Amino acid sequence: MFEIGKKGAPDPGPRPESSPARTESSPPRSSSAMSREAAVIGPSIHIDGDVRGEEDLLIEGEVSGTVQLKNNSLTIGPNGKVHADVYAQSINVDGHLEGDCYGSERVNIRKSATVRGNIVSPRVSLEDGAKFKGAIEMDPQAGQNRPAQPRSAPQPQAQPQAAKPVAQPPKPEAPAVVKTGAAS
Repeated sequence: MFEIGKKGAPDPGPRPESSPARTESSPPRSSSAMSREAAVIGPSIHIDGDVRGEEDLLIEGEVSGTVQLKNNSLTIGPNGKVHADVYAQSINVDGHLEGDCYGSERVNIRKSATVRGNIVSPRVSLEDGAKFKGAIEMDPQAGQNRPAQPRSAPQPQAQPQAAKPVAQPPKPEAPAVVKTGAAS
């Protein structure tokens, strides 16, 4: 009985048992590597501001601001309410999202979800029964070229520059032409 690990001891029975034991021990190891469970913002938590991280996140509470999980997944649970632009590798929405979604790999909108905002990702899934109002851009490079900050900041800078040339047509020339025509 104690000679199983010693050299020269017959192992006809323990080897088949050890193989399943290794198989049984392998899944817990892989699941423990994958069981690195997501961080959770619970139902009683309310966050106003920016949320950034390097791990998966499950939101069951309320978040307002921005959510940035560059190389990780974001899940908005059935009770989650997010009023923010969200940036993640993979985004799953079961709850309420009001803001733009930038998924570098995919965005899944489940049937229990309500989404008001634009979605930018190479792969988008919208389940039957989900409520969605916005636009979807599915360019394969769209999620990779996502802005580092919400799009609202760059847009006001671009608009005044475009407005200056449009607002500068010479209006004094029009009265000068009218006066010249009236004198004839």
